[in-house]
Amino acid sequence: MQYMCLIYAPVDMKLSDAEGAALYQEFGTFTAAARASGKMVAGEPLQPISDATTVRVRDGKRSITDGPFAETKEFLGGFYIFDCDTLDEAIDWAAKIPGAKYGSIEVRPIMPIPVPHNA
Repeated sequence: MQYMCLIYAPVDMKLSDAEGAALYQEFGTFTAAARASGKMVAGEPLQPISDATTVRVRDGKRSITDGPFAETKEFLGGFYIFDCDTLDEAIDWAAKIPGAKYGSIEVRPIMPIPVPHNA
């Protein structure tokens, strides 16, 4: 089963340039190891929340808002997708993500949706 690991960080988190560079290197090392394991399906960091756009459709009318969906104390910073045999294995991978040290990692199974034969 595939699991998505969503990486959340505190909005008010402040890192020095050196701390940011060290964290970036730590993520690079983790990503390389995850790819080498064969368990990583995908993973990418996201641009800052200041670059986000939220789209809603209500009564057939589209509404676009700059920024994230809602005011929060954490922001979604990136994700990984792992192909794991069990939830426990996915949790083990999530615990190794460097962002778990300062934020949180949400582990969620990906729902398989069958493709119709005539599609």
